[in-house]
Amino acid sequence: MHKFGTPAYRMEAHLQTVANFLGIYASFIVTPTSLTFILSDNEEHQEYNHMVRVTPGEIDLGSLARTDELVDELSSGQRTLSEAIERLDEIVNKPNPYGRFLTFLAFGASSGAFAMLMHTSWNDVFWSTVLGLLVSIYVFWAERSKRVTAMLEPLSALTCALLASLISQYDPSINANLVVLSAVIAFIPGLALTLGFSELAERNLISGTARIMDAIMVLFKLFFGAILGMALGVKFWGVPEFVQPSVMPDWTSWAAVTTLSISLVILFRARIKDAPWGIISGYVAFAASIWGASYLGPALGAFVGAFALGIYGNLFSRIMNLPSSIVKTLGMVVLVPGSKVYMGLNIAVSGQMILANTTDINSQAFLIFMSLVAGLIFANVIVTPRKLL
Repeated sequence: MHKFGTPAYRMEAHLQTVANFLGIYASFIVTPTSLTFILSDNEEHQEYNHMVRVTPGEIDLGSLARTDELVDELSSGQRTLSEAIERLDEIVNKPNPYGRFLTFLAFGASSGAFAMLMHTSWNDVFWSTVLGLLVSIYVFWAERSKRVTAMLEPLSALTCALLASLISQYDPSINANLVVLSAVIAFIPGLALTLGFSELAERNLISGTARIMDAIMVLFKLFFGAILGMALGVKFWGVPEFVQPSVMPDWTSWAAVTTLSISLVILFRARIKDAPWGIISGYVAFAASIWGASYLGPALGAFVGAFALGIYGNLFSRIMNLPSSIVKTLGMVVLVPGSKVYMGLNIAVSGQMILANTTDINSQAFLIFMSLVAGLIFANVIVTPRKLL
């Protein structure tokens, strides 16, 4: 579960449930980089301690759903413990159900969809998609090389910034900074920041602090690579005269949400049978946040979106007997303000705004994070989920 991106407080609660079923006295401490298990048999007074250093997990919704079903099969007697362990190995080693080609397209589509959500221009959408496809090549390369893995984020941002600077010489209507942000949007740790704040809200202080600091370091690496790339681009090719493009129509927002939701299903490896529910979650979150923003403003509109998404996810958990995080994670990406944090970092360092009307963006992003956490907490009070995950 740790490998599949489960938050610490949910994982600890889930493990406690499994331990209670097996009749084991247990205590668990989970962080993004370590696991500590203390198991004991009260009758024989034997204690087993296990501590291991691990790497932060990546989101794999399909494997998470299969693992949750495996726990149900074990607790209902459909599988023995030895059979469950064998099945767990199969789940861990299961290949990507969508393959490299669809994953390659999903990287490009998610980058283009984000640019479309920003209501800039079709040129930005096109070049963001192209550079997003390039980023996916770096990701595939990193899977085979530890050296590339260590510098994946700054290298991707540096390359995209250099190419965006070059492209702007031939297409001066593009917003080069936004194109770079859209191209590396898969690395922007908005979801990790939200999970970190959620863990802090649950009083899981060690895990929450560690997750937030890890996300901030990823932001710093991305921003450094982008700044270096743009600086080198100015030295190599100069600064072109910007040509104001025509603004995209409002209906493109819904096309962007559709494209982004489908892309996330592939990138997060959700099962095909769960995919329609996940795509709907993107519509629920976006529509509710837009409706809430019209009455309460953009920041508190995120609270309405998260609340609606939480209700939807918990109903999904009750109806389908699956973890609510399968759909919540997909819908939450539409709401998280990770890009706003990046834009705020750009304003703080360079004094330049990537988009117009982005003043005071850091405080707005912080309020959105708090609104998302509060919305999910309120939703859990109104409709309790059937699953702990």
